[in-house]
Amino acid sequence: MRVAVIGGGRMGAGIAQVFLAAGERVTVREPQAEAARWRIAEGLAIAESKGAVDKAEALARLTMGPVPADADLVVEAVPEDAALKAEVLAEAEAAVQEGALLATNTSSLSVAELAAVLDRPERLIGLHFFNPVPVQRLVEIVVTKATPGEVLERARGIVAGIGKTSVVVNDSPGFATSRLGVLLGLEAIRMMAEGVASAEDIDTAMTLGYGHPMGPLKLTDLVGLDVRLAIAEYLHARLGPRFEPPALLRDKVAAGELGRKSGKGFYEW
Repeated sequence: MRVAVIGGGRMGAGIAQVFLAAGERVTVREPQAEAARWRIAEGLAIAESKGAVDKAEALARLTMGPVPADADLVVEAVPEDAALKAEVLAEAEAAVQEGALLATNTSSLSVAELAAVLDRPERLIGLHFFNPVPVQRLVEIVVTKATPGEVLERARGIVAGIGKTSVVVNDSPGFATSRLGVLLGLEAIRMMAEGVASAEDIDTAMTLGYGHPMGPLKLTDLVGLDVRLAIAEYLHARLGPRFEPPALLRDKVAAGELGRKSGKGFYEW
């Protein structure tokens, strides 16, 4: 299978890595090509140290450049901006063969609304990967009312082929995972702002008390406070006041405290 990934940031690089590790040929379209290639190589080196992949062999199947016409699958992994996603998806549809499957990695935006810009909207499906992609075992498959059964089955097969487990969710703001995860994260931020407990103790309460692999505040740092704010604002507009972003989250984003990528969020990195 020939896979194209649009976007070479943390998510795009991780998606490219898992397809390379599964033996697929991958092309990554990213303006900062060298930085993206470095991220992918670094991830493959970690996987190689665990005996999971041959880094050199995998990198030999990686190409940096435009979406190839013979791509079987195109995964969009650009920032969570509806206009930007719609633009790159429309460009991808024009570039590839009729039988190619298009997928968006959006974590909250309506797949049907993104598909509306396409000539064949039924060929777009949501493939919501989780951060860090090589480690997280879940992929949320998001279907619309227009999604044919064969497209869903094809998506399920693709997810299984890279060693992930899929859940199927109907197109709805925040789907299942972001809707629940963001709500928990926002409440954790409110608790910290109210002085209920420290970030460390809130996170420990959820990891040890509820078995979460990572606490909601550390996860927010990993995802990016700006990303979480954008998703919360979208869900607030679509689903109501329970998703209203806390003032502390807005203040930290305004101050440039975006989490791990900036060196500071709810933790020092």
